[in-house]
Amino acid sequence: MSDERTPEEIVPDDKDWTWVLERSCPDCGFDSPAVQPADVARLITDLAKPWPERLGRTDARRRPEPGTWSPLEYAAHVRDVCRVFTGRLELMLTKDDPAFPNWDQDQAALADDYGAQDPAMVGEELIVAADAWAAAAEAVSPDEWDRTGLRSNGSRFTALTLSQYGLHDLAHHLVDVGFPPHAR
Repeated sequence: MSDERTPEEIVPDDKDWTWVLERSCPDCGFDSPAVQPADVARLITDLAKPWPERLGRTDARRRPEPGTWSPLEYAAHVRDVCRVFTGRLELMLTKDDPAFPNWDQDQAALADDYGAQDPAMVGEELIVAADAWAAAAEAVSPDEWDRTGLRSNGSRFTALTLSQYGLHDLAHHLVDVGFPPHAR
């Protein structure tokens, strides 16, 4: 089995994961609805911490099976999730009910060639991106958590539900790369 696979082999994820805002995820154990505003920044940081260690392993570039991202590809995705969610949170706080620009995660993986990136650099960038998102969340005032924004598919989020949704992504992808389910 080769450690290198072409990005075209990835099966696009076109599921609507917004159901995680209503109940905990049976696959990763993360309970998004239980997340309160005071938890958001800490959870972002906590869920980012394991990535550099995971990327330091010799199998960081290895896909477990065709159609499934390697830990490196998942980490690059998580880094970009942190960047996108920071931008969306900031947009929600500066504009009234903004429409978010579309972000195609699969196209981003191809365009940025996630699997060819340097694992150590991705680990560092992921922590920086998570810290920026955590700082943005920490700066949200109590009355701003209800501010709204609209995803390109029509899903409406508040600053809190957007954060809960993004936190699930971080928790779920840790399980995808072999970490135990998150107890929340």
